[in-house]
Amino acid sequence: MTSGVNDATARAARRTGALKSHLRVEVDRQGSVPLTIVAPAADDPPRGGVVVVQDARGITPYLVSVCDRLADSGWLAVAPHLYHRGGIDEVDPAESWQAAIPTMGTLTGPEIDTDIDASIRHLAAAGFPAQQQAIIGFCMGGTVALHTATRHPLAGAISFYGGGVSTSAWPGVAPLVEAAPYLRGPWLGLYGEQDALITNDEIAALRVAAARSGRPTDLISYPDAGHAFHSDDRDAVYRPVAAADAWSRAVRFLDENVRPR
Repeated sequence: MTSGVNDATARAARRTGALKSHLRVEVDRQGSVPLTIVAPAADDPPRGGVVVVQDARGITPYLVSVCDRLADSGWLAVAPHLYHRGGIDEVDPAESWQAAIPTMGTLTGPEIDTDIDASIRHLAAAGFPAQQQAIIGFCMGGTVALHTATRHPLAGAISFYGGGVSTSAWPGVAPLVEAAPYLRGPWLGLYGEQDALITNDEIAALRVAAARSGRPTDLISYPDAGHAFHSDDRDAVYRPVAAADAWSRAVRFLDENVRPR
């Protein structure tokens, strides 16, 4: 059931070793929304479903590799293509972040909500109710993850260095310090204290705001890491020690909060 929308990214991920051969990957649609879907092998039923939300660059081989890691741990990973209205899956890799920021700015909250909700419907159709669904996001996706967790009673939400903490990232999306008290489920935040886009004061304020929700929340900050520290495809920002610790916390968070079938 491959649409061909993002076959090039899937092929690139395979060439770079981002996809393990025993996993299944396809690009499908939920209504008008393209979804990259990575699942465990057919004889290995998923433990639950995870919506994976892109960083500002889009559906890159890096993001597909994140889906791969989740599927390798037993989760059905679904990544919506948030830039599909502009006719692209990812920004031009040659321009990378220079193109990513203005492209990210073309989105609106209602558009993002539509695409995330399509992913949630896909997981529900696959047999996973809310208590078996989680969301994880990186950069802009980290913002979307927390925002979504105030709209849906998911089993858990994980934000890797989500911005828009004290000011709105998009029309229709509240600053995270305003949204966090309304979390409807457990939340894990993973931030770097050297982040040029998110101040330490904002990190501290978000930690307090999330705790006000009354839900189980935790925000971990890494003194020697900055923005995008988990992006192992970008040597300038990748911090392997922080990335490994953050990922182990994320996997443990899913294990603890997403109910098995």
